[in-house]
Parts: sequence; structure tokens; C-alpha cells
Amino acid sequence: MSTEFFERQSSARRSTKWLVVMFFLAVVGIVALVFVASAAAVGAYNEIPEVRQSFGNTKPVAPWVFPAGASAAALLLIVGGSFFKVAQLSGGGTTVAESVGGRRITHNAANASERRVLNVVEEMALASGVPVPPVFILPDEQAINAFAAGYSPSDAVVAVTRGTAEQLSRDQLQGVIAHEFSHILNGDMRLNIRLIGVLHGILLLGLMGQLLFRGAAYSGRSRSKEGGGAVMAMFAIGLALVLIGFIGTLFGNLIKAAVSRQREYLADSSAVQFTRNPKGIAGALKRIGGAVMGSRLKHPNAAEMSHMYFGQGVWEGFSGLMATHPPLQDRISRLDPEWNGKFPKSTGTAATVSQVAGMAGLVGAVAANEKLSVEVVENAADQVGAPTEDHRLYASRLLRELPQEITEAVHEPYGARAVIFALLLDNQQDVQTVQMDALAATTTPDIVALTAKLAPAIRQLDTRARLPLVDMSLPALRSITKSQYTEFSKAFQELVRADNRLGLFEWTLHRILLRHLRPQFEEVAAPRIAHYGLQRLAEPCSILLSTLAYTGGTNTQAAQAVADAATHLPNVDIKFLPVERCSLAKLEAALDQLTKVSAKHRGRLVQACAAAICADEEVNIREAELLRGISDMLDCPMPPLLPGQQVSRMKHHKK
Repeated sequence: MSTEFFERQSSARRSTKWLVVMFFLAVVGIVALVFVASAAAVGAYNEIPEVRQSFGNTKPVAPWVFPAGASAAALLLIVGGSFFKVAQLSGGGTTVAESVGGRRITHNAANASERRVLNVVEEMALASGVPVPPVFILPDEQAINAFAAGYSPSDAVVAVTRGTAEQLSRDQLQGVIAHEFSHILNGDMRLNIRLIGVLHGILLLGLMGQLLFRGAAYSGRSRSKEGGGAVMAMFAIGLALVLIGFIGTLFGNLIKAAVSRQREYLADSSAVQFTRNPKGIAGALKRIGGAVMGSRLKHPNAAEMSHMYFGQGVWEGFSGLMATHPPLQDRISRLDPEWNGKFPKSTGTAATVSQVAGMAGLVGAVAANEKLSVEVVENAADQVGAPTEDHRLYASRLLRELPQEITEAVHEPYGARAVIFALLLDNQQDVQTVQMDALAATTTPDIVALTAKLAPAIRQLDTRARLPLVDMSLPALRSITKSQYTEFSKAFQELVRADNRLGLFEWTLHRILLRHLRPQFEEVAAPRIAHYGLQRLAEPCSILLSTLAYTGGTNTQAAQAVADAATHLPNVDIKFLPVERCSLAKLEAALDQLTKVSAKHRGRLVQACAAAICADEEVNIREAELLRGISDMLDCPMPPLLPGQQVSRMKHHKK
């Protein structure tokens, strides 16, 4: 099994732990400085009678009371400020994008350049196997820049500046968006938001010092002896806080730089793997070097997000010591070793837009029962978090082949709800009638009518289009109101309940939609790593593998499938379970437990699932898409498994 994706995820987690350690050390250092400065001030107050007299007081004060109180106040300010900022950013990617002036782009309101951005983002998402994120534009920023923000792929957004949308060619735009998707896949987004929150508390001391300085300046008109002493104290405290705040800012910027620089190089290389076109992302970086505004942003909140951007968004000093991004020339030279060191002159308009390459022969019309190469599916875990140009071209072709009425519907809130309802309608007319009656009782007539209108076209879709349609619907569904979500959720559940024999694949679509949509409207705790091995999770592993095995044939074949899968999970007591122990409710509970396992062990589990599906040496498109759905629920985003796809060779534990 390829381990790159899981190593990158683990690296992001290690960076988070390192960030906590650095934050702790920075806080200890700052609080110690506050204590020393306060103790020095108290010493001067006690030792110099003139200072005490300026405050109208002749009595010395206890030497440790004020320093201890000041240190405690500084600690509360830092910790409280950090918690406040983290809570402020709890809205995820949308909150971050709006904090720097971002405006949501919708399909029906977008101009040509904005529609091109939407198309590229959607294409990249479907190729990556992650939900399509909402897209924001920073309309007042003419610089070339972009970022991805969120706590997970479920609440991620992608934001681009006006300059990025209007000045880059399609190849260059693809390079930039591929770079941002690598941050989504590598687990960088959560780390980046935590950096904003953690460092906010450290920077507050400097802001407090500035406020005290201003207060002292306004109070300086008072020349009374008592008033003069108070002003002097405010100046002294303000100066101390500004100096300590400067040290805190220095600490904060060093932490940001250390955490983010290497991850930018990693995102660049991942973008090249994704697009197979190093000149695309290199061209975007060259355009930054030649642009009047470069990548610098004007918004007053831009500085606190400097580590999140595609290019350096703010001035970060002369030395480069605190730069959150590697030097522009170094990034370009890694991507284009033959670069002559010259930046193109900025024209302010996009370069020639390249056309999407033809797809003839890569993917044909794929029926639900068409077979995939067993080797492709057995190696599916190698592709988790590692999309390639073939996947992007596949997604582009898929988008072009979808009927226009479905494409238009899935991009707007009413239509997206109808598309999802139509996906869950049973093929048998009597069951479908019951479902439509349940739908009519729980949602509005216009959505019921649109569902009935779209149902025939959706029934004709290849199985491979169903999971992408769920992912495509999410941006529109995230824009509905809370009351509309409540109505949609109730109708959705009733539609599922009306079909008493909901299949595993349809159930998987249902669970994926809820998993990515619920955090936008409900208080849902993000899964935390609770297990660093699978030995104690033998029962949920057995439920998952046995359920998948039953989709492939007889009990004897299912038992063999579980045995094959178990070879990928050594030291885990995997058992083949009777069918009555493999209900959808038990599968849901099992997956809830397994999402709390560390990344590399979830990767092994995906590999075991692939082995269970491949045990009969035949894999159809429906089974392959089921594997992708299960992988999604395990937080292991898997690109499409392509007919005729070339895969890397690896050893198999097949019998």
C-alpha cells in the first residue's frame, strides 16, 4: 500500500502537536517577561521616593503581588484571546473567506471568469474524490492569490482573488487550484486555522500596549502631580507591553514560517502530480512575479492569514526569516529547471486559455455491470489522496456528458434537493409510488414535481455518475436556510424509510450526504483519533468486511472474501459474521468507530475492503463506487477507479 497520503496526514498531526509545544513555550516566555518587567517596575516604585510621590503615595508595595497579578492577567489575555479567536472561526472555511472580504460565487450569478473558476474547482474535486467545496472570490483584490480553508473536506472552501480569476490561463488556474486541493487532502487546513487562533492570543499584548499608549497621549493634557504619575505609568506599561508584544509577534511569525514553508513545497509537487503539467503552476508563479500587485493583498485582515495563501500575501520582512512561503524564484526553479529567471510582463488579462484534452479511449460509456480490472481495485488504497491528470480528465468528461437539465438543477438549492431525492427513488414503480407519497407529505409541491421530472433522466445515468452528483450537490445544499435543511432532512429520511429494502450502495450515498452536510447545520463533533491500532476493533472490522463480502455472492464466496481481506489486517481477530449481524444500522455504528482510528490504519482497512470486493476476481463499476463510498466515510478520499487504468505494481496477499 502506498503510504504517501497517510504520511502527509500524520505529518500534519505532528505539526499540530509541535505547534502546541511552541505555543506553550512562547506563552511561558511572554508571561516570564511580563513578570520580570512588572517586578522591575515595582522595584523602582519602592526604591525611588519621587516615583511614589508622583502617584500621591509614600508607602512601598508588596514586591510580588503586582508582578504575580500582571503575569496572571497576561496569561488570561493570551489564552482567552486564543479561545475567542478559535470560537470566532468555528464556522470553518466560510467564516475565514468572509473575514477577508470573500463573496460566494454561484453558478447563476457568475461571469465568464468566475464560471471558469467554478468549473475548474468542481473538476478537481470530482477527480480527487472529495466533496465539491463552495467557491469564494475576493472581488477587491487584483493580486494573484488563492487559499483553501476549513476544518475538514466537509466544510472546506476555496477562495481566489479577482486577479487570479481574470489574469491566469486555464492551465495556470488548474495549477493554483490543484495546489489548494493538496492542502485539503494533506490535512493542512485545520492546522492553518488553529495557527490563526493560537497566534491571535499572543499578538493581543502588543495591541493592548498600543491602546495604553493612545490612552496616555489623550490623558497627557492633565498636568496635575497625581495625573502626571498616572500618565507616566500608562506610558511605561504601554511601552513594556508593546515591546513584549513585539517579541510575541516575532515568536508568532517564526512559528507560522516554520510550520508552513515546507508544506508549500509539498503542495507544489502534489499539484504537478495532479495536473501532470509543471508549467501550469510554474506559469502562475511567474505571473505573480511579473504582476504589478504580485500576490499582496490589501484587506486589513490579510496578515493573520498570511500562512494560508498560494503566494506571499503580505510583506514579511527583508531577511526572509519570517516568510511563510519559500522564495518565489526557488519555487519556480523546482518546477521549471530551465527557467531563465525572467518574469513575463503583466498584461492584466488572462493568457491564452488551453482547451481540455480529448478523452477518447480513456473512458467510454460505462454500464453498471461493466467489469473493472481487479488489479486496479486491489491497488485502490494506493490512490487515496493522490489524484492524477487521468482522474482530472475523467472528471472533465463526466461533467460534459451529464444531461444539461441535471447539471443546471444540481447547482441551485431547489434543484439539488430534487436531484438527491431522485437518486434514492427505487426502480420498481410500486416502491417508487410509496416513496413519492412520502415525499409529498414532507416537502413542498414544487420540489416533488421537479423530482418527478428529473427521475427518468437520473435513472438513465451510469452508476459512476451517482457519487459525483452527491458531491456536486453539496455547495448548493450548504446555502439553504436552517428551516429548509430541517425540511430536507425530514423528507430525506422519510424517502429512505419508505424503501424497506434500501441497498448498500444507495445507503452509502445517503450516509455520505449526511456526513458532509450535517456539520453545516447541526452541532456535530468532529471525529477525534481514539485508536492507534485495530486490535481492539475486531468486531466493527468484521462487520464492515462481512457486509461488503455479502455483496459478492453466496455465503461460501463471502466467507472466502473475508478470509482474503483478513490477510491485510494481521493481529486483528477478523471473523466472518452471519448476515443478521450485518444490518445497515450495525454497519453505521461500526464505521463511526473506525473513523476514529489513526490514518495509516484506516488505509490498511481500505486495502482490506478492496480485497473483500476482489475475492471473486470480478469487480463491476457499482462495486468500485461502493468501495469509494466506504473510503469516503473513513476519511480516505479516493479518486475514481478508471477502466483500463495503469497501476503501480505491488505485492498482494492474495491466496
